[in-house]
Amino acid sequence: MSATIPQLAAPPVKRIPASLDVDRTRRLRRRRLASDLLVIAFWASGAVAASLYLASGGMADWTSLGGVITGLGILAGLIGSDFVLVMLVLAARVPALDATIGHDRAMALHRRLGKPALYLLLGHGLLLLVGYALTAQLDLVSQFVQLWELPDMPLAFLSIALFVAVVVTSLVAVRRRFPYEFWYVIHLLSYVAVLTALPHQLSVGSVLADGTVQRGYWIGLYLVAGATILVFRVLEPLIQSARHGMRVERIEWIAPDVASLHLSGRRLDRLGARGGQYFFWRFWSARTWWHAHPISLSAEPTRSRARVTVRVLGAGTGRVTSVAPGTRVTFSGPFGLFTDAARTSPRLAVVAAGIGVTPVRALLESGDLAPGEATILLRGSTDDALFLADEVRDLALRRGAHFYLSTGPRGRSGGWLSQSDRNRGVTLRSAFPDLASSDLYICGPQDWTDAVLLEAHAAGVPDDRIHVERFDW
Repeated sequence: MSATIPQLAAPPVKRIPASLDVDRTRRLRRRRLASDLLVIAFWASGAVAASLYLASGGMADWTSLGGVITGLGILAGLIGSDFVLVMLVLAARVPALDATIGHDRAMALHRRLGKPALYLLLGHGLLLLVGYALTAQLDLVSQFVQLWELPDMPLAFLSIALFVAVVVTSLVAVRRRFPYEFWYVIHLLSYVAVLTALPHQLSVGSVLADGTVQRGYWIGLYLVAGATILVFRVLEPLIQSARHGMRVERIEWIAPDVASLHLSGRRLDRLGARGGQYFFWRFWSARTWWHAHPISLSAEPTRSRARVTVRVLGAGTGRVTSVAPGTRVTFSGPFGLFTDAARTSPRLAVVAAGIGVTPVRALLESGDLAPGEATILLRGSTDDALFLADEVRDLALRRGAHFYLSTGPRGRSGGWLSQSDRNRGVTLRSAFPDLASSDLYICGPQDWTDAVLLEAHAAGVPDDRIHVERFDW
């Protein structure tokens, strides 16, 4: 495989009807408007929770310093609880949300809500402790003891402790220190935290007293959040998986640390998946049954066959690549907006590195591409790191697409290209001469992706023409 990027003259491009681009642009704008409105609504739901409390006479007891601090504590608790319920909905893998804002953006918002939710809930406890102490003229220790003795309050303290554990382990600096399996188990405690918080909301104080509108409202919110988790993370995957009866047929090692899992099943062409999307796969062996992995399709499914390609990056993916043929597979999906449906430009520019080639390979196979319309660049530190490169090259030849490789170490100065290509003056613009009229698709390791994004933004590529898929859970 050549490690250079030859600058070839572009072959003639089949003219795309203007109406096609206009229609795509209109659909994309409608989806993005709906996406932005949903994100605004999720953040604004905290204001709704506060307004409902204030409109129900919440400020009636704000007649003293203790009353004001107590009221602020109640407001913090209501907004924080609202954010937690929104986070559950965002993590529930609801198909309508994925189709509108994308699962990766939903999970990004889920993480952004985490810190405010935790700070609000911590503030809720501290403000109530101080407010109650001032009102009862007690010191903080005595007031804490009294709170502990109230019905359901030990569960409330347990809930706060669990939320702290979940948010702290989600911080990037902390998360990188632990294997995914540890983080996954800790995150399951978030469901326990929500359940342990509910009793004290219903039994302590008068905000959610029996017979009030707020009580019905909040119980409804809890039911909605719980239902989305139950339906879309439990029932829907089980029903869909039973319908297709998928199993591992064989495992093919294509590199020392990369394996393709060939799957068999029924009517797999009806999964509704587009090239570039991914599923959450659960392999039912003794060592892998307890959590699902987000893995992209590396080939377009046929009626009875599908394929995913996995790189061993830890103990979890190592166990996945060692499951026995015949292992039953359940799944949830498809997810992701890394498809040709997101395009608005007449040309397609694709940059992939490492295992990020898998959705690119499926995208090329299922996309409707005219000769000369697409340019694909694969990046690898060595020839052995160019996974599925031969398949991508063959697809590019059949589609009349440009196909380039950039192989070799990046060097000390970083960047996303090999040092040798950078020494030759290769840039994103020179590799993709039609970048200004292209949608740019990027998939690869996080730091490498960030380097590509940095150069793309410097080259003036607008955000609405940049498509990045981050497989998230």
